[in-house]
Amino acid sequence: MDLNTLLINKEFSLNDNITCSGLNEEHEKYFGAVSAPIIQTSLFVQKDYQSYCDDMIHEAERFIYSRGLNPTVDMVERKIASLEMGESCRCFASGMGAISAALMANMNSHDHILLVNNIYGPAIELIKQMAVKYQIQYDTLFDGSIENIKRHIKPNTKVIYTESPGTMTMKIVDLAEIAQLAKSHNITTIIDNTWPTPVFQKPLTLGFDIVIHSCTKYLGGHSDLIAGAVVTSAERMNPIRDFSHQLLGAVLSPFAAWLLLRGIRTLPMRMRLHQENTIKILDYLNTRTDVKNILHPYFANPQEAQIIRKQMLGFSGLFSFEIENANFAKIKKFIDCCKVFKIGCSWGSYESLIISPNRGYNEDTLKQSNIGTGLIRLSVGQEDPDLLISDLDAAFKAIKSS
Repeated sequence: MDLNTLLINKEFSLNDNITCSGLNEEHEKYFGAVSAPIIQTSLFVQKDYQSYCDDMIHEAERFIYSRGLNPTVDMVERKIASLEMGESCRCFASGMGAISAALMANMNSHDHILLVNNIYGPAIELIKQMAVKYQIQYDTLFDGSIENIKRHIKPNTKVIYTESPGTMTMKIVDLAEIAQLAKSHNITTIIDNTWPTPVFQKPLTLGFDIVIHSCTKYLGGHSDLIAGAVVTSAERMNPIRDFSHQLLGAVLSPFAAWLLLRGIRTLPMRMRLHQENTIKILDYLNTRTDVKNILHPYFANPQEAQIIRKQMLGFSGLFSFEIENANFAKIKKFIDCCKVFKIGCSWGSYESLIISPNRGYNEDTLKQSNIGTGLIRLSVGQEDPDLLISDLDAAFKAIKSS
C-alpha cells in the first residue's frame, strides 16, 4: 500500500508532538526541572485532620495514597489521555492489568463478549478463565466483518473486544462501523490499540468506548518497563477506577511512570523511524520467492486499504510472514541464524526481535487460531535497515542450503 494515499491528519500530528514534548508539564511546580521528578512516596500527609477528612471525600481527585493517585503517575496518565483524545486515563502495572481492569469492570456473570479479529493470547486465556469461574460466554470471530458480528450478537452481549491490526495475522477491521453497530445494541466497545499507538490510530475519535495499551511496547519504547493503560470517558472510568484500579490494586509505580514519561517524549519520532525501517524490510521480503505471505497492512487488499484510509495515520513495525514449505526445524534454524534480530517475546522498542508462534508442539492450536504454522514474527527496531536485511538474507541462505 502506498503510504502517500493515507489521509494524514496534520492537526493530529501537531497535537501529538506538543503532547509528547515537555510542554504543559508545570515545570514551575518542580523548581524549573525540565525532567519531571519521581514522586517516590507511598502516602501524602495533610496539615491537619480536617484536611485529611476533606481529602478522603474527594479520594479520586486528591493525592492521599499512591495506590490511588500519585503526581508522577497522574502526569503520564494525563499525557496518554490527551494523545488518545480521551477524557480520562488510568495506568496499571502491566498491559494485562489494563485488559483485566477494563473487562472486569464492564462484565458480570452470564454476560456475553465477542472477541473480534485475532486477539492477544493472554487476553483470550483471561476470558476463558472468566468463562469457567464466572460463567462469562464468549465467541471468537476471526471474520471481523459487520455482517458476521451482527450474526453473533446475543441479547446478553455486553462487550465487543477487538484489535486492529489483529495479533499475528494483522487483519484490519472497520472500527467506525463496529462502534456504530455496538451503540445501536448498547454494547461497550474495547480495543487494544498497542500496535498502532495513538500516533497512528485514535479509536475514541471513531466511536469506540475504551482504549487499552500495553505501554511496555511502543509507548515505553526502551524495554525497561512494564505498564498498561486504559483510556475512556470520565463517566466510564468511574467503575474502572473504583473497582478494577483501587480494589484489584495492579497500579503503576512512580518510577515506571517516570520511565514511561521519558519514552513518550520521543514517541512520534520513534514511530516514524519504525515505519520507515519496516517498509524497507517489507519491500525486501516482497522480492523473495521463498516468502509466500507477508502479513502487514502495507500489503492490505483493496477493501482493507479503504478502511485504513479512514482510521489509520501510519504503520508500526510488528508484522509476520510465512516461509514457503516451512516446518518447525526450518523455522528454528532460520531464527537461530539471525544475529541482529534478537530472540524475545515482546516488541515495540529500539531493538529488533524475532520469534515464531510455532513451538514444535502446538501446530493444531495454531490452525484453530487461524495462524499459519510457517509464520515468523518480526518486530523491527531502530537499527540500520540494511543490517536487518542482511541478517534476514543470511538466514534465508542458511535454510536454503540445509
